[in-house]
Amino acid sequence: MIMLKRPEEIEIMRVANRIVAEVLVAMKEAVRPGVTTGELDHIAEEMTRARGAVPAFKGYDVGGRVYPASLCASINDEVVHGIPSPSRVLQEGDIIGCDFGVCYKGFYGDAAVTIPVGAVDEKIQDLMRTTREALEAGIEAARPGQRIGDVSAAIQAVAESRDFAIVRDFVGHGIGRRLHEEPQVPNFGRADRGIRLREGMVLAIEPMLNVGGPEVEVKEDGWTAVTCDGSLSAHFEHSVAIVEQGPMVLSVL
Repeated sequence: MIMLKRPEEIEIMRVANRIVAEVLVAMKEAVRPGVTTGELDHIAEEMTRARGAVPAFKGYDVGGRVYPASLCASINDEVVHGIPSPSRVLQEGDIIGCDFGVCYKGFYGDAAVTIPVGAVDEKIQDLMRTTREALEAGIEAARPGQRIGDVSAAIQAVAESRDFAIVRDFVGHGIGRRLHEEPQVPNFGRADRGIRLREGMVLAIEPMLNVGGPEVEVKEDGWTAVTCDGSLSAHFEHSVAIVEQGPMVLSVL
């Protein structure tokens, strides 16, 4: 069932997502060579609790697998769900996907950015830029009366026009009183297909693009997804409310 949100509920979600946005800005400021992903996780959790919210991912249970941290910190060929560690040190030229969510007054916020560690080469810059622009295209298509397939097709068109592969094993989702709600929001598909978008829907739109092939596998920790061919991956995400005027991006300052 797709749960539509009332305007006052969207306002609570705007606050939740503003906290997420503040944390992701802090991640951008903290990321540099020599910093550990464990340090980033600590910053994210401390900031969240200081704002009266709780980390959404910490303790998240999927079939008995419990996520142990507040932040997802995915480096280089790690696509998503990388577990922070005090022994994982960022190196010059890395990229790190920081995916973060909070729960505030019973509603969730969720967003992600990919951040360069120091200087990165032109191909990596293009990967990050394209993933961000694919997200923007998907958001632009998220309007009342449009369909999920219009969002998916817009993302796919940008990604494939630059010869990047779209990860198909992970997709966007609805969000609200639960972190993951219906509907699913694939990053690939055909326009004018799928459910019709309605005012009050809130979607977490999150393209993940790879330099190489689209295939991914999950490591032995049960969470960290990596590209099968070892190629680099980038991930950007916003939580977006569908309102009369069009898409309202909630996870911005």
